[in-house]
Amino acid sequence: QVQLVESGGGLVQPGESLKLSCVATKVIFSIYSMGWYRQAPGKQRELVADITSDGRTNYADSLKGRFTVSRDGAKNTVYLQMNSLKPDDTAVYYCNIRLFRKASDYWGQGTQVTVSS
Repeated sequence: QVQLVESGGGLVQPGESLKLSCVATKVIFSIYSMGWYRQAPGKQRELVADITSDGRTNYADSLKGRFTVSRDGAKNTVYLQMNSLKPDDTAVYYCNIRLFRKASDYWGQGTQVTVSS
């Protein structure tokens, strides 16, 4: 069965950085687009960034270039580098296999990111 496992979340102060990882198993990772989403308490899950199989990326406009998504096909891993973190970045971050230019039902368990002073 397809599995996606996120890691790298934690508690940081405003202005600090984190790098999240998502490892895919039992899937031909290299042929799929991958997305990072986040969900804050009381809010809907939203797309943060995505990356195609050939490395093209896009980002939520609200992030203003602070986040960078990348992938390593040899490691079946997609990354999300998050810089200059703000308290409103606090959320559970999920990775997803994207199909038909949108989220599929294949989600990881999520990793908690908390930005607080």
